Amino acid sequence: MDTTLATFEKDVIAGSTLAPVLVDFWAPWCGPCKTLGPMLEKLEAEYAGKWKLVKVNVDENQELAAHFQVRSIPHVVAFADGRPVDQFVGVLPEGQLREFLDRLVPDSADAERGNAQIAIAEGRLEDAHDHLKAALAFDPGYDDARMDLIELLLSENRFDEARNEVDLLSPKTTQGIDARFNAIKTRLDAVDAAADLPPTDALEARVAAQPDDLEARFDLASAFIARRKYAEALEQLLVIVQRDRTFREDIGRKTMLSVFDLAAHQQELVAQWRRKLSAALN
Repeated sequence: MDTTLATFEKDVIAGSTLAPVLVDFWAPWCGPCKTLGPMLEKLEAEYAGKWKLVKVNVDENQELAAHFQVRSIPHVVAFADGRPVDQFVGVLPEGQLREFLDRLVPDSADAERGNAQIAIAEGRLEDAHDHLKAALAFDPGYDDARMDLIELLLSENRFDEARNEVDLLSPKTTQGIDARFNAIKTRLDAVDAAADLPPTDALEARVAAQPDDLEARFDLASAFIARRKYAEALEQLLVIVQRDRTFREDIGRKTMLSVFDLAAHQQELVAQWRRKLSAALN
């Protein structure tokens, strides 16, 4: 589209908050402009809405040209989030134009993940599912987006679907030291364990009768984790840490760290129990 001083705010400043905008300063008498303009128009169509082209005729909009210090044309200024972020002067070969655009345009998978995070914050969970699935369609190996989806499924107690997504994570995530994955695994392991455990009140009675039965305490903690009762789980896990750091290869402390990640949205709770764990270790 063509823009003027009167419409620049709407077309470019406001428009670039939705998608990047390239402003092409040109003039009808400019030979190189006649080469660059069609190239930009072709690429705008090819990128299918990922960025928008806006043209400014400098002969008719000298105030705009002066504001952006346009001394030679074609002069292209890229806008994103309401401000200029990059520019070039002259005609670039198509390959360099594509590199310029690829730096400007967000990666499709990243953009979809960002949209999902906004949807989750606004409580639009079905939209979040759709955006995360779209991100994974663009990049099936995008483990951070897949873990976002798994966490969303776990928050909805959709455990079988969550397990299916875990199976699609890369070995880099599942076999490395990844705090988010460890938290996810802790929750799923707790859900699996809870299915075979006695009722919570029976476990509590067992712990009360035998306070040194650390296996019973860990079973009780697992039952609480499965039900997202994180404070109660941390209480049992801390006792395990205090009584025997070697129990099941320090599982009490390791599980507490995973619960901290699971309960990350409960900042005061996590801070309180981090202090208690620190005191127990020192």
